[in-house]
Amino acid sequence: MVLFVTILQLLCGLAVILAVLVQSGKNAGLSGAIGGVADTFMAKGKAKTLDAKLAKATKWIGAVFIVLTLALNILH
Repeated sequence: MVLFVTILQLLCGLAVILAVLVQSGKNAGLSGAIGGVADTFMAKGKAKTLDAKLAKATKWIGAVFIVLTLALNILH
């Protein structure tokens, strides 16, 4: 049982890392101000909905990771 929960926790941790890395930053920063950001209206809408979904997925996966960590602590 401990091995199964450990494997689930490992997969969940990798999923959190992937979800965070795929998300775009909240602002363009200095490079966006210098180079200019040329986004169309539709591209901005898609990015916001994709980022919103990724943010929600990150929260849920993070919560599952915490629960699995507590479960492993109890099992040991």
